[in-house]
Amino acid sequence: MHSHHLHGLYAITDSILLADGRLLPFCEAALRGGARLLQYRDKSKDAKKRLREADALRNLCEKHGARLVINDDLPLAKQLACDVHLGQSDGSLIAARQQLGQSAIVGATCHHHLHLATKAIADGASYTAFGRFYSSQTKPGESLASPALLQHAQHLGRPAVAIGGITLDNAQPLIAAGAAMIAVIHALFAASSPAEVERRASAFTQLFS
Repeated sequence: MHSHHLHGLYAITDSILLADGRLLPFCEAALRGGARLLQYRDKSKDAKKRLREADALRNLCEKHGARLVINDDLPLAKQLACDVHLGQSDGSLIAARQQLGQSAIVGATCHHHLHLATKAIADGASYTAFGRFYSSQTKPGESLASPALLQHAQHLGRPAVAIGGITLDNAQPLIAAGAAMIAVIHALFAASSPAEVERRASAFTQLFS
């Protein structure tokens, strides 16, 4: 199942970090640096803007051989024939799999619980996302997930994604414990230029080689 896409750097957008025209150049820089998946995470209610931005990001992903994952918006993912990521309260993985088809990537937030991951996989998830591993800018507070969780998740037979406060300095133990992908927001996009984003993305990508 898309094993070459579900391995390496997973870049996640942030509407504040990527405001003021940064979204496309910074995301393209992340893709140039080797990001395999790009998740469009935008909580705004402006449907036209969301469609326009997601469509532009999808084109960038196609150009760089990556995949665009839409966060928590199955209708938009279906409209653009993209992949989707659903949180625990964001609708049915079974419905997402039915609507997007067998070749789509359908991701699931599993927090720090293996039982949620087991259920997500039974419902058709392509990967399970665990976190938070470290206190993060997006979600401050204590870490809840541990490298041991990633080791246990190996037995579930689907790639595991690690998310939450991950930086170039602390990613390695998670990869060593079995994370197939590292999901990054701030450590990638809180940068001053596309060149800096690309440099960071390349450094994350090299951790997997």
